[in-house]
Amino acid sequence: MSTAIKPSLYVENHPDSLLIYRKGQPEPILVQNALSNSRPFIHPIVAPDGAGVLTENEPTHHPWQHGLYVGLNAVNGIGFWSEGLGGNKELDGTFHPRPLESAQVTENRASWNVHAEWRDPRGVPMLQEQQNWSLTDLGDRYELDLSWQLIADIDLTFGQYAYGGLFIRMPYRQERGGEVCNSEGNRNLEAEAKRARWVAVSMPIEGRDNSAGVAILDHSSNPEHPVPWRVDRELGISPSCCIAGEWKLSKGESTSFKHRIVVFGGEAQPALIEESWNLFCGRIK
Repeated sequence: MSTAIKPSLYVENHPDSLLIYRKGQPEPILVQNALSNSRPFIHPIVAPDGAGVLTENEPTHHPWQHGLYVGLNAVNGIGFWSEGLGGNKELDGTFHPRPLESAQVTENRASWNVHAEWRDPRGVPMLQEQQNWSLTDLGDRYELDLSWQLIADIDLTFGQYAYGGLFIRMPYRQERGGEVCNSEGNRNLEAEAKRARWVAVSMPIEGRDNSAGVAILDHSSNPEHPVPWRVDRELGISPSCCIAGEWKLSKGESTSFKHRIVVFGGEAQPALIEESWNLFCGRIK
């Protein structure tokens, strides 16, 4: 990977949001949101060169989508995806994050945790989730690492579904276009439901002269690795082990997933993403 200046970071901490800034810049480069009784999510994420926002919140085509977030479908038949805004809303569960603790910051790295309870439509707890995040600002790109843990409050069956897990919504517009590529050489909708180590998406962004994008990396220790991926018609991407089939957790059991999100300007560079994946998985030092 290229070596770049590593700017220092600072964080503005609130119980329902964390705003991460580069020192000397007036606007945050990333915001973690965790409003009471709402799904936690990250938005906006600003391009590493400061030109343009790479996430979209509540697009008209999918108003329950919020930048970078997690969700699942068919958890004991309950949906934790559409937030009561899609079909079968009577079967949608709810998210209940705790107040956020202050982020930890060291030079170009910030880390923070998100804890949330997922409840069924009657308000009964079904599972606890913990998201452990770290952002490393490398100047010409960010590496945003997630360790996502689910702990069952009751016996749970996670049904097979076409999408679920970590998801990113970028501001896709049909007239501007965009491109998806994966580690196996598939492009755009060819990558839908295909297994891959990573998937990248880039597109023209308002306020930029060129494209920008993100790559999501699937850690080699994750269930179903290399995982099948959701790639939708608006170029939303999601590593979705639920595509492969049903899975279960007994009461008190837990499972975890690790992902890296590489945020970059310009077009996706597969060789650099592959190198980041190897570093993330400990294949190279």
